[in-house]
Amino acid sequence: MDAYSMSISSASRRVTSKLYQDLKTARLYTFDRSHKELGIMDRILQFEFLDPNRKPHIGIVGAGFAGLRCADILIRYGFRVTILEARNRLGGRIHQERLPSGNLIDMGANWIHGTDDNPILDLAKETKTHTGVFDSESCVFDEDGTLLSAQEGEKFSTVMWNIIEEAFEYSEKHGTQIDADKTLLDFFKEQILKQIPDTLEGYERQRKFVLQMADLWGAFVGSPVETQSLKFFWLEECIDGGRTSSRANSYHADIDITTENLFCAGTYHKILERVAKPAVDGADIRYGTRVSEIYGKSTSPNGTPRARTADGQILEFDELVVTTPLGWLKQNTHAFHPPLPDRLSKAIQNIGYGCLEKVYISFPTAFWLTPDANGRKVQGFCQWLSPNYSKDTNPAGWTNEIVELASMGPSSHPTLLFYTYGDESQHITSTLRSLPSQKEKLDFLFNFFKPYYSRLPSYDENNPDCHPVVAVATDWLGDDLAGNGSYANFQKGLKEGDKDIEIMRQGISGEGIWLAGEHTAPFVALGTVTGAYWSGEGVAKEVAGSYGKRMAEKLGKEDAITN
Repeated sequence: MDAYSMSISSASRRVTSKLYQDLKTARLYTFDRSHKELGIMDRILQFEFLDPNRKPHIGIVGAGFAGLRCADILIRYGFRVTILEARNRLGGRIHQERLPSGNLIDMGANWIHGTDDNPILDLAKETKTHTGVFDSESCVFDEDGTLLSAQEGEKFSTVMWNIIEEAFEYSEKHGTQIDADKTLLDFFKEQILKQIPDTLEGYERQRKFVLQMADLWGAFVGSPVETQSLKFFWLEECIDGGRTSSRANSYHADIDITTENLFCAGTYHKILERVAKPAVDGADIRYGTRVSEIYGKSTSPNGTPRARTADGQILEFDELVVTTPLGWLKQNTHAFHPPLPDRLSKAIQNIGYGCLEKVYISFPTAFWLTPDANGRKVQGFCQWLSPNYSKDTNPAGWTNEIVELASMGPSSHPTLLFYTYGDESQHITSTLRSLPSQKEKLDFLFNFFKPYYSRLPSYDENNPDCHPVVAVATDWLGDDLAGNGSYANFQKGLKEGDKDIEIMRQGISGEGIWLAGEHTAPFVALGTVTGAYWSGEGVAKEVAGSYGKRMAEKLGKEDAITN
């Protein structure tokens, strides 16, 4: 859930919500259940009086936020940690590239979802990472390319977000009775009749705009609104801290914010460095090490889990934490030995996996910030709804949306960030892969998005400042290490989505194999950086707690023999 998020807004809902009940269980149960064992483990695992080589050895597959946070906690408890990372860098789906201008851009996540008790926001403040939120007038272009009035744009946007919030509440209250094939779009079509009744003048036109705006949900989950599960729509809701329809026109750095989801204007670069530091300092990180097979304890004569690498190495551990993306798990269930339990395998396949992609297009100057003859400018978000004026490049009429990055305080640069998903993502990434030269790739991107950026206020075809100078596109769909996609979501046909997540959280502890990642996070943080971070932390505490319990039992038996 990268492009931004909705949040629980009612204190009463926070008390009764399944999301927050799960959050309490997922984050606190290790303390509640195994406080005694962890206390014993604290004494044992420091190993100040033992041979360091006897420290329990934990393997972690993947050095994304889940793996790095897991390593951090385990190192603190005194474990020996080895991270097996297939890439030659840290971060996984958190990754930055540098534009020719020198500005960094996030190729993966670039939002912080929720500001209440969010460790990622705490890290942003600690590292003085610039964050920002928006509340400029709504800039929405209709299907003919005409910019709607600010009043109409805001009106339709408000109706759309009202229906989204109603869908969250309806899904949470009635999820068990909702047909698994009912979609968010179905709900929109029902509710819009109430929000915009036949008695309103121009009701058909208004309904059309709202339904077109509903397409923008794809930029949240990486899949179209017509495939979004209504039954499990409540699992798409995020941490408290404001909703997208309530934006504030401001830039923030290292200050307290309590009401918004924040754009990580300074990128995740410094946050990643901070999260990675304990692992860099205290773990054995093996870059370029692709794991091809994973063996549980029952397959080993020594009763230990093992990992086979692509170059044939067999690495043995006391426990093995697998933090690969859900998409990778979907494609590699055959890599586990013994075979994954049937219910776990089904859970992995049941949860959806989105394909959100991004295209950054930079210009010499941010011409869109200069008011046009009507006083209009674009600051923050802008949408082009179901365009019919770009038939040559976009015959399907895919809706497009940007965040402009020229209003971000010290991190500002004259760049437009386009979010794409679904078939549009498939089209752009596959086309770019087919083009042989960088010039051809740039020409394709400039031409594909020109029908949209050329309609921004103060655009002048004859002004060189309005001509793009560089474009950078992501290709998570072409990245097999990312599982050829972006992050978990919940699609129509899903029948036990919450149970599927809980099953994945459990891993295969009897085999010494644990799963972590944004797909195993507390419900309220699924599909987010915060969720990945929490999941790594939670699994580390589970591993530590289980090991402490075993050590405590062993010491108890030895004490009994001695006495």
